[in-house]
Amino acid sequence: MVIDDGVEPRQRVGIGKDPVAELRPVEAAVRQVFRENRLALAAISGVLMVIEIPLFFAPGFYKMDLSELPVLMSAFYLGPVAGVVTELLKVLLKLLLKGTSTAFVGDFANFVVGCTFVLPAAVIYHHHKTRRSAIIGMAVGTLCMTVFGSLFNALYLIPKFAELFHLPIDQIVAMGTAVNKGITSVPTLVLFAVVPFNLIKGIVDSALTYLLYKRVEFLLFPELRKKNQTPSVQPKTPTPQH
Repeated sequence: MVIDDGVEPRQRVGIGKDPVAELRPVEAAVRQVFRENRLALAAISGVLMVIEIPLFFAPGFYKMDLSELPVLMSAFYLGPVAGVVTELLKVLLKLLLKGTSTAFVGDFANFVVGCTFVLPAAVIYHHHKTRRSAIIGMAVGTLCMTVFGSLFNALYLIPKFAELFHLPIDQIVAMGTAVNKGITSVPTLVLFAVVPFNLIKGIVDSALTYLLYKRVEFLLFPELRKKNQTPSVQPKTPTPQH
């Protein structure tokens, strides 16, 4: 005789959650990104990643791009997971367009640091979708990217580039010294180049997202336009009978 107590067998023996069920939000996010015009955001990001802007206060290997702008818009509209998927597609498209000159180290860094900007911003915005929460989210994302990007450069990226290109770290620091006499070591390179680099990148991407998001959402997300064009059906008022 089997007694059904309403408890799943895997719950009774203490087995964790179904891994397939845990993957469903990721699968849904991937489907969202590939649907309609949403893949265009990743394509635009990949193109923007190729267009690099040198900065006067940083050595030549630090160049800014605006590729996080479409990624952030995707994350705001579709959610944090979709933002990460768009971030990954952006890097893959850039590799198809331009290839890699850093044995994928710089591309990996771009993905990881970009996620530290997009994820906090999207999580905070989706918790309460208001203009104020969007501003707070982008500010927190900028700070997260600045802190993580600085530590990531100091502890991993700069030593890895030195190893990759067979350069002593002092020579990399010297490239910074040529631009700013205050740069004399890895910590000062991070302080005077990496920190302002990430702050400016986050502020510019945030400001452009704030200014453009509502102006382009109907173009990038056509289902919003369809929703607005659908006439609302008003319930008929019954006519009194005499």
